[in-house]
Amino acid sequence: MDPLRQSPSPSSSRASSPRTLSCERLGYVGIEAVLDQLKIKAMKMGFEFNIMVVGQSGLGKSTMVNTLFKSKMWRSTMPGLRVPMPQTLQLHSMTHVIEENGVKLKLTVTDTPGFGDQINNDKCWDPILGYINEQYERYLQEEILITRQRHIPDTRVHCCIYFVPPTGHCLRPLDLEFLQRLCRAVNVVPVIARADSLTIEEREAFRHRIQDDLKTHSIEVYPQKCFDEDVSDKILNSKIRERIPFAVVGADREHMVNGRCVLGRKTKWGIIEVENMAHCEFPLLRDLLIRSHLQDLKDITHNVHYENYRIFRLKESHALPRGPGWVNLAPASHGLPASPGPAKVCRWAEDTSDKDF
Repeated sequence: MDPLRQSPSPSSSRASSPRTLSCERLGYVGIEAVLDQLKIKAMKMGFEFNIMVVGQSGLGKSTMVNTLFKSKMWRSTMPGLRVPMPQTLQLHSMTHVIEENGVKLKLTVTDTPGFGDQINNDKCWDPILGYINEQYERYLQEEILITRQRHIPDTRVHCCIYFVPPTGHCLRPLDLEFLQRLCRAVNVVPVIARADSLTIEEREAFRHRIQDDLKTHSIEVYPQKCFDEDVSDKILNSKIRERIPFAVVGADREHMVNGRCVLGRKTKWGIIEVENMAHCEFPLLRDLLIRSHLQDLKDITHNVHYENYRIFRLKESHALPRGPGWVNLAPASHGLPASPGPAKVCRWAEDTSDKDF
């Protein structure tokens, strides 16, 4: 396993343990049964997953979330009224428990104000970054208690889906400035919203311009290269990185196409099927977030982003632990930077002397 992926151990500076030798087994022991035990325990406890959607109003953020989880996380119209849902005025989180084949997922989605909608967008990212850091602070305050809960509620944002308007040109300076800050605090997956408004050629050209902008400004979106653990991970993630940002279309209404019911958007030219790779790349986004990388998103959030925040706060407190196993951590200051920790998320801080609670 790549050492960058592992959480630094407080005992890393101590003498290494004796070399472990393998022994010849004389018969079946049943060690493999531990996998069944873990599965049973995980199904009892369920899973938590928290995502945030960021982008301008009118890009289909709420519809995309409904499409991803095939649930009515947000309704497109008010009950009893056939009018569009009003624009979000403040950060708003909604939690649903989704169950599928006995597996329960506690899903929390945080919708954000229309990013960049105002005439003056100076520091418009502050509420969003402040919310992300606030969730890290909540978890940290629970973690440093002498008597901790058996299970600390996890409200930390595991993934942020960043909606890029389909202009066909390149990323705006506002996008670049915000993404540079955002990628240091959370896993970011950019998508081209309402991709059906672009031709296939325009979509590919737009994707390449965005990739060039991200590379030029050293913006590391998920999945980061430095977290590829082995050859199979590298091959899979390389294919994903080639397609990012995904060109997506959201729809929460079903239509009949050739005798089958599909999710899609109906136009006078036909039906745009959101799960058809010939029409858009929504299946790639769904597979990344749910089917292949959900646990990895949570692991990087805990082992990298939260760890960077934790180190920063402990150093800021000027009260490192000295004995009984706890630290008196001062409340977070209002001037807390939006991106604590190292400049690049892929690097661990070398000084881990403040990590023993």
